[in-house]
Amino acid sequence: MDKTVFKNILQILIILIFNNFLAQKNPGKLPENAVNDTIPKRDTVVIKKEPLEDILQTKADNIRRDFPKKMIYLNKNAQVKYQDMQIDADYISIDEQKNMMFARGKQDSLGKIIEPVVTTQAGKKYETDQFQYNTKTRQATAFNARTEESEGVIVAEKTKKYSDSVFAMRNALYTTDDYFIKKKDTAADYHMLASNIKLIKTKNKSQIITGPIQMYIERVPTPLIMPFAILPFSDKRSAGILIPSFGERQDVGFFLNGIGYYQPIGDHFDLKVLADIYTKGSWNLRPEMNYAKKYRYSGNFSADVGTMVRGIKGLDDYNKNSTYRIAWRHTQDTKANPFLNFTASVDIVSTKFYNNTLNNNYILNQNVLNTQQNSTVTITKRFLKLPMTITGTTSYSQNFATGLSDLRLPQMNIAINQFYLFRSKTGVRSGLLENITVNTGINLTNFVQTDEGELFTKAMWDKMQTGLKNNIALGTNTTVAKYFTFSLGATIDNALTTKTVDKFYNPVTDKVVTETDKGIAGYSTFSTTASLQTTLYGMLKFKKGSAVEAIRHMMTPSIGFTYSPDFGGAGFGYYKNYYDANGALTPYSIFDGGIVGTPTSGMVGALNFNIGNNIEMKVKSKSDSTGVKKVKIFESLNLSGNYNFAAKDHPWSILTINGQSSFFDNKLSVNTSLSLDPYKTIYIPGQDAGIRTEDFGSFSIQGFNVQLSYPLSNEIFGKKEDYAKKYDTKGEIRNENYYFDNDNYAHFDQAWTLNINANYAYTKSTASRTPTRLASIGLDGSLKLTPYWNINGSTHYDMVTKELAYTRIGFSRDQRSFTINFNWVPFGQYKVYDFFIGIKANILSDALKYKDRSFTQPNAPF
Repeated sequence: MDKTVFKNILQILIILIFNNFLAQKNPGKLPENAVNDTIPKRDTVVIKKEPLEDILQTKADNIRRDFPKKMIYLNKNAQVKYQDMQIDADYISIDEQKNMMFARGKQDSLGKIIEPVVTTQAGKKYETDQFQYNTKTRQATAFNARTEESEGVIVAEKTKKYSDSVFAMRNALYTTDDYFIKKKDTAADYHMLASNIKLIKTKNKSQIITGPIQMYIERVPTPLIMPFAILPFSDKRSAGILIPSFGERQDVGFFLNGIGYYQPIGDHFDLKVLADIYTKGSWNLRPEMNYAKKYRYSGNFSADVGTMVRGIKGLDDYNKNSTYRIAWRHTQDTKANPFLNFTASVDIVSTKFYNNTLNNNYILNQNVLNTQQNSTVTITKRFLKLPMTITGTTSYSQNFATGLSDLRLPQMNIAINQFYLFRSKTGVRSGLLENITVNTGINLTNFVQTDEGELFTKAMWDKMQTGLKNNIALGTNTTVAKYFTFSLGATIDNALTTKTVDKFYNPVTDKVVTETDKGIAGYSTFSTTASLQTTLYGMLKFKKGSAVEAIRHMMTPSIGFTYSPDFGGAGFGYYKNYYDANGALTPYSIFDGGIVGTPTSGMVGALNFNIGNNIEMKVKSKSDSTGVKKVKIFESLNLSGNYNFAAKDHPWSILTINGQSSFFDNKLSVNTSLSLDPYKTIYIPGQDAGIRTEDFGSFSIQGFNVQLSYPLSNEIFGKKEDYAKKYDTKGEIRNENYYFDNDNYAHFDQAWTLNINANYAYTKSTASRTPTRLASIGLDGSLKLTPYWNINGSTHYDMVTKELAYTRIGFSRDQRSFTINFNWVPFGQYKVYDFFIGIKANILSDALKYKDRSFTQPNAPF
């Protein structure tokens, strides 16, 4: 064997033996060049980390690579894609040694950025003038970055990205101006400016945390400076403190209004608790809960409890009042359950709540003028196979003038659907028998009238009355002699109640005493009617060519007879008598003042009549395509009354005339009513009350009322102009389009409305010689001065007292992203004003707002 070959073999063997020896000495470590078929579990292969963790994709109109410096330059329409990030810019440079990317927007000849760098990451876009990103640390720095979050946008002079969830910004502004966000305007109408802002983003929500922050309006600084701000951005509701307003009033001292806390509760509820605190002892607590479930129900519960303290204790001007209000609204979706429906409209207040509060909200919305407050809770049950409907109701009615309240707790009504008493033999109903219909139902009511102090006390329950009523109505009709409709009807009323009364005269006290009997008693009454009705038409035509072509008169006369026996007779037991102080026998019903009412007394055999009229005319009209148009003179004009053959005196009833019409293309609505007494009333000298005689034929006016309503608007007096055809020049002011005439005046639709209401009422009775007159004119309208300014108001003038009644004047201004409202009541007992500025965006609507208002004070000038 050749010595050289042997020598080479020996060297290889020595190397293999030496390597095997090293492997035995260090069994857990392999040399870099070692190859072993079996790798122990503790062994790891350490690979040197590459500078880039993913593929870097680039493209541009011009790409240049500097290999010695390891630089890549992208010019014109440059784009880089790396992991979930995409950068689009006019210029991008990539430093492979430092793992840095730099991007710059497009510049004009003066070096000003005219197109930004657009960075897209995780589905969000960021616009910057310049952008720098480290692919190794994933940190970035941007200049003049524009970041959109929720309803707003942040523009920062310098932004540093520490991670995918933390951004630090210097000299940054935040605004919710939609025009600025959509780049319709280069300047926001308002913004919040802070020297330092931190944006923290997580998977489900993000938030802005700032240091001192100041509000600017139209780039003008305002005194509104906050030491810090936290703005959460999330689709989910979050709990937080509600910012109050503060100030000072002479009567109640320093105050905080609207301080509170908001707390969402699950997916369907939220709770807000607000408080008003005054240093002189007054306070208000206002909890409010909203709830909603899609396709099922929605509602709101609120309360207002507080105490108002005015003046100094011990002095004459000291006044302390406690007020409360409880309100509940519940609405059920009609699709939720067609057979069971529940609704609630509850509004219970203390007697002086509206006109003795610590704010003027209820004055501006006119609740202070309320004389009555009603609350109702209703549940209705329908059946698929049963022809009936059951309705349960609880109602509470408050009368602020008397201080009394009517409570019905509960009230249940069972209504049976109308049905025919007899089946039709031929399938087409004809004749009196086959047309007999039956309507019936049962009504159960628990009723009590009480004052505020007795509510839900033993005294209230003792006065509670229970009543049960059943009504059965039978009716039928048929055609007689082709042109007349003959109708028959009968009504039966049955009633049960738990309270009746006994009356007697007490000569010791010289008063009539009323005693209550809590035993069960009832009554039954019935009445029958028969009537005949037809329709008559009349036409009066004028000569051809006349302005009025024809007048049509439609008359609907009806005559009927009603009979019911005298249920005041002794045989029924519904009425009793007592002797008064003069020894006169005085009848009374044992059901007087009861919940089921009283049965009628005296026989009724009355002939009823009613004459209905409708009068129209045809007049020439150039605006109508047919050349004529219909004008309504009277939509309805009805005369009604009756004559009671069984009456011992005054057989004629009061005659009533009612009319309704409209004029000027149905714009002016007129409603009138007139009551005439056919008997003469005489007044004894020195006495105010009169005596109604049997002298027939005087037809004196007992009541007259006329109501007029006329809604006016710019659309009534002219069609909407087409400014595009009328004017050639078009321009923009605050991003709203205008058309300009030759003198450079802007033109736009100046919408306005004006509702005119007038009312006159005259009432006279035998109780007073002097009639009562009421006359007033009311105006309610709005005027749009510009597309942004709107003026509105309402007033009423009392023509009897010659004074202005409640008057309100207001204006509103749309500032794109926030609104300005002002309301003022300059006359009357309540003279107040209210001024408000607030941001529209939901995220800032509770925080960025300003209120200023006056408050009602006794004997205080405005």
